[in-house]
Amino acid sequence: MVLHAIADHVVDTYIDVAQATEFDVESMEEELFSPRSDIPIEAIYQLKREIVELRRAVRPLAGPLQTLTAPRTPLPKEVRRYLRDVADHHSGVAERINDLDETLTTLVGAAVAKIAVQQNTDMRKISAYIAILAVPTMIAGIYGMNFDHMPELRQTWGYPATLIVMATICAALVVAFRRIRWL
Repeated sequence: MVLHAIADHVVDTYIDVAQATEFDVESMEEELFSPRSDIPIEAIYQLKREIVELRRAVRPLAGPLQTLTAPRTPLPKEVRRYLRDVADHHSGVAERINDLDETLTTLVGAAVAKIAVQQNTDMRKISAYIAILAVPTMIAGIYGMNFDHMPELRQTWGYPATLIVMATICAALVVAFRRIRWL
């Protein structure tokens, strides 16, 4: 009976730790899937590491419990029944730990996907700004070549017309990029 009490206490402690870890995993899941949240990839890996340590703590008890609950064990039948109950609780904790590990693996995949989507969005914005800045750069580069035979160079309207063309093209690009939600 002392053996049963010790094993039962140990397994009950595993259950408490697994429940606390399950709460942490659920909190992490809510945080990850909430809009505009920071992606807690480091925290997910830390929690995954804790699950690995918990599994290492829980796994060694499975063999002895299985041996003690076997019919050929010299323990009385009533004690084996109590130990079988402890073994059932132990296997339930082990399954819960495996489920939590799978959930965390899924969360890591979701966090990586969320990071990739954010990087794609950032790259679109950067590309849009570069495209907008490329227009005046190109026009200024053409006028910076100092050709003598550019008719608008000698006109009084040449400089303002060039600025208006640059501003119009840039404004059109801003509108176009906003319409496709790149900006």
